[in-house]
Formats: sequence, C-alpha cells, structure tokens
Amino acid sequence: MAIGPTTRRRQLGAGLRRLRELKGLTLEEAGARVGISKATLSRYETKEGPVKWPAVDALCREYGAPDEERQALVELAKGARIRGWWQSLADPIPESLNLMLTLEDEVIREDHYACMYIPGLLQTRDYAEAVHRASEVQCGEREVHHMVDVRMKRQELLQRPEPPHIWCVIDEAALRRRVGGGSVMQDQLRHLLTMSDLPHITLQVLPFSTGAHAAAVGSFAILRGPTSELDVVYVDLIGGGLFMEQPKELERYRLAFEYLSAQALDLESSAEIVHRISKEL
Repeated sequence: MAIGPTTRRRQLGAGLRRLRELKGLTLEEAGARVGISKATLSRYETKEGPVKWPAVDALCREYGAPDEERQALVELAKGARIRGWWQSLADPIPESLNLMLTLEDEVIREDHYACMYIPGLLQTRDYAEAVHRASEVQCGEREVHHMVDVRMKRQELLQRPEPPHIWCVIDEAALRRRVGGGSVMQDQLRHLLTMSDLPHITLQVLPFSTGAHAAAVGSFAILRGPTSELDVVYVDLIGGGLFMEQPKELERYRLAFEYLSAQALDLESSAEIVHRISKEL
C-alpha cells in the first residue's frame, strides 16, 4: 500500500527523534549545529507543520545516520506536502474530520467499536443523512448533504486495489436503533450484511446478553498504520472527536478491542442476528 503524506510525516518525526536521542543531543544542541531553532526541530519531531528537506538532510548528517537511512528520511520529507482529495473541497469540513480523512487515507487496518450508530464506512446514504440531521440539529440541508457527500466519498477507500482491513464490533443497540425509520434501517442492515461478505471486512455483533463489557463508555476506532508506533485512537465526542496516540492510551484501547472481539458473537452468528433484526423491522 502506498504511504501517504501524514504517515510520511509521522515516520519522519519518529526517525529524527530516534537519531537525535541516539546521538545524545538535546533539541537545542541539535538545532544549533544545523542552524535551526529548538522550536523548529521540536515541530519536526512532533509531526506538526511543514518541513524543509535540506534541514532534514543536514540533521541526518549531523547525527551520523547511514546514507541509506538519511536518503529515506529526506524522501519522506519531500513527500510530506502531498494534499488529499478532501483539501480541495469548495466547502470546509470540521478540523477533526480533516484529520480523520488524512489518517484514514493511509491506514492498513481500522478497528471500530460502535455502540450508538453503524460505523460511517458502512453506512448507506439515507442512514448517514438521518444521523447527521439528528447529531447536527443546527445544520441546514446544504451542510447536511455536503457532510454526507464527504462520507460517501470516504467509503471509496473500501474499493481500493489494496483496501484496509475493517474490523467492526457493533453493539446490538446500534442495530436496533431505528435511525431514519424502519425502511431506512432495513436497507442499512441489508447493506451491512452485503459489506460483511467482503474479504477485507470483519463484522461481529456484541449482543445484549454480554452484559457489562470493556468499552461501556462509548464508541471508538483504532486507526492502524504500517507500524504500531503510527497507530491512532479516535473517540467520538459531541461536536467532534478526540485523537490519542500516547503508548499507554493506545495499549488501553487495543486491549479493550481485543476483549470486545472475544466477547462478541462469531461471524456466522453475527450475520444471523443482523438478518433476524432486519426481519423484525
């Protein structure tokens, strides 16, 4: 799978930090040796803002990086300015969605736990519209349609030649909540079954009979990059979302998803309960 700009930027920051620490230099010392400020070097290492490849080249030489590694990091710096399709949209999108699209454009796997709604990647247009109207009560029709268009465009990642693996654990409550009415919900559940037949989509249902479980506080997604250090957790919040990437936070949510998957029904039983709920509508 091609490495996108945000993954490049994150790999670059991690690589520069590792080389500096191996050299035993502080941010201020390393920056002074190549003529950049401590703040600029800190920004390079924390994956924020633009980066100049000549400075990366100078840093790698100062750190004594092998030529192969230096060249790889310089190439990462050169490729960090590529823009995603969503950045050319005429209408703006929320900053949290901008970051989600940026990260999602480069993941190799997504783990979703959904307790309120069907995950966005698996929603039908009618279902998505009903969700947006309920969640964003102050939005006009034009804005609702714009956000739904973005969501539908976002789903195209599932049709890539090498799509990410999408693993969803969906609470039974999300399947029974009649979003948009019975007809919309029936179409949504049928779509969910169709999508679950794809080889890169895994669907499990967490039934009411499970009782208390590892993520009773709310929905979340783990966006997994080419290496575990590039993983990010996204947690739904009213009016946006929270992104977390600290090791302890990541480990907590990885463990929670493992427990949820273990508690959920197997694939065949999950498909059966989705089909049964669809018939009940």
